[in-house]
Amino acid sequence: MLSIRNLEAGYGESMILRNVRLQVEPGQVVCLMGRNGVGKTTLMKTIMGLIKPRKGAIAYDGQDITAASPDRRAKSGIGYVPQGRDIFPQLTVEENLLLGLEAGSSRKSRIPDTVYDMFPVLKEMLRRKGGELSGGQQQQLSIARALVAEPKLLLLDEPMEGIQPSIVMEIEQVIEAIKASKRMSVLLVEQSLAFATSIADYYYVLDKGTIVAEGSSSSLSEEQVKKHLAV
Repeated sequence: MLSIRNLEAGYGESMILRNVRLQVEPGQVVCLMGRNGVGKTTLMKTIMGLIKPRKGAIAYDGQDITAASPDRRAKSGIGYVPQGRDIFPQLTVEENLLLGLEAGSSRKSRIPDTVYDMFPVLKEMLRRKGGELSGGQQQQLSIARALVAEPKLLLLDEPMEGIQPSIVMEIEQVIEAIKASKRMSVLLVEQSLAFATSIADYYYVLDKGTIVAEGSSSSLSEEQVKKHLAV
């Protein structure tokens, strides 16, 4: 579903990612882990086309998208939930969700009921402005906005960061339901080691812009945690 080879990218003269290689299979949940500032968000933005790579290749669903624009990637079936939510605060919950439909490849004009099944609180707040929601509700809205277009690949950048525990549990349940459905691949940036290892089929550890470890979640050793993940 996603294949990254020898990727190099950064900001201006600063090189952040170096020789990154990563793969996500259809229906698989892959977790990208690493300390703060090692390049995880830069990698997600590069996959989405918000940052142009200086070297390497990105293939999605068998097609080379290295030079594709962000809107083309979205319409081809890539959903993106950025770190920090980035919902439209002056638009209503329903308007935010309808924008998700516009971004995707689907010609649907109606928000799928499955999204409300996953996030029932949003159905109760359709007329409320996004900026009036709590941080956790805004995060639910951000994820729902990506899901309305029914993407084939979902990029989640630390979806549980700074969220109250009750909503963290709800978001975890949504990711578990997505995995169980086998209809969508997920690349997840997550700091919670317990959740990452419980949900992921495979993991990659990024350190100083380079992949330094990878494997099945069950093979993540205490030594690797101390070396690459412990603060």
